Amino acid sequence: MEKENLQDRIGEYLLPQLSDFVFDELSDSYLEKAGIADIMSGVPVPIRKTSMANLSTLVIAENMACVIGCDINFKYRDNYIAYIVRTFTDEFAKPLINEGVEAAARGEFEFACVCFRAALLIDPQSTDALYCYGRACHDAYEHGDGEEYIGRFKAESLEAFEKLTLKKPDFDMGFYFLGYGYLNLGLYVKAKLTWETFMKLSSNEEQKKEIRDLLEKLEEPVKIEEGYNCILSGRFEEGIRILSAYKEDSRFNTWWPLWYYLGMACQQLGETEEAKQYFLQVLKLSPSNIESMKELSAIYRAEGDEEKAEKYAHKVEIVLENQEKDRAEKNRNFS
Repeated sequence: MEKENLQDRIGEYLLPQLSDFVFDELSDSYLEKAGIADIMSGVPVPIRKTSMANLSTLVIAENMACVIGCDINFKYRDNYIAYIVRTFTDEFAKPLINEGVEAAARGEFEFACVCFRAALLIDPQSTDALYCYGRACHDAYEHGDGEEYIGRFKAESLEAFEKLTLKKPDFDMGFYFLGYGYLNLGLYVKAKLTWETFMKLSSNEEQKKEIRDLLEKLEEPVKIEEGYNCILSGRFEEGIRILSAYKEDSRFNTWWPLWYYLGMACQQLGETEEAKQYFLQVLKLSPSNIESMKELSAIYRAEGDEEKAEKYAHKVEIVLENQEKDRAEKNRNFS
C-alpha cells in the first residue's frame, strides 16, 4: 500500500533540525531477534552524529520520532511509526508531548512543533498533542519573522484548533485560541462566534473579561466584514453603503481590504472612475497588492489606455518575479 502524502505547510522550516542525523540499517540478526524484520528490513534508521554509541530501542524510537516530526512525509514514516507502536505502543506519544511542552517553555517553538507532530502521527486521536501543537504554532508565528513564515504557522495553528474544537467541543481553551486565530486572519465574524462559545464554556473570569473586552472592540470590524460579504455575494449597493461609512474613520481607513472591496463593487456597477480611485488607494496602503494592479490594468485596457494598462501589468510581473526569487533564495538556504 502506498504511503499517504500529507499536507505540510511548515515542514521546510523544521527540516534543518535533521542535519544532526546520519542513517544506517540494523543488522538482519538484530531485526529477527527483535521481531521487527517484517517492518524494518531494508529500512535505514536515524542516528545522531553526536551519540552514535550505545544505541537502544528507546534512542532509536526517539530519533525516528524526531525525523517524522520534521518531515511528516518521510519515505520510511510508516515503518518508523510501526516500529514505535510495536515496541512501545501509542503511549509513546505522551513523553513526546511532555518533551514538546518543555521545549516550548524554553522558547524552542519549532522543536516543540516537531515533538507534537510526531506525537500526532503516532497517536492521531490525542487531543493533548493537537492542543499543544496549535499552541506551539501560535507561539512560533507570534515570535517569528517573515510574512510567509508567519502565514504558514498561522494557518497550521488555525487548522489545529479547528480540529480540536470538533474533537473536543466542551474544551473552552480550544475556542479561546481558535478565536485568536480567526482574529489574526481578519475573520471577525468567525472570531466573534467562536469567542461567544468560549464565554459559555469557560469559568475563568480573568480570561472571560479579556474576551468580553475584545468582543466589544469587534463590533465595527464585524460590520465591515459584513460589507465585504455583501459584495462577495453580489449585493454591491448594500456593501458600498456599509463600507462607505468607514472611509473617514481613522481606525479602519488604513485597512486596504476596505478600499479593495469598494473598488470591486464600483467596478461591478460600472462606476469605473470611483473603482480606479479605490484601487489606487489600496496600492498606497499595500504597494505590492497584485489583485488591485490586475483590476487597474483591466480597467485601463477596457478604456483603451494601453500605456497605463501595460504599466500595471508590468508591475504585476515584477512583484511575481520578486516573489519567485524570494522562494528560490529560501529553498537554497534550506538545501
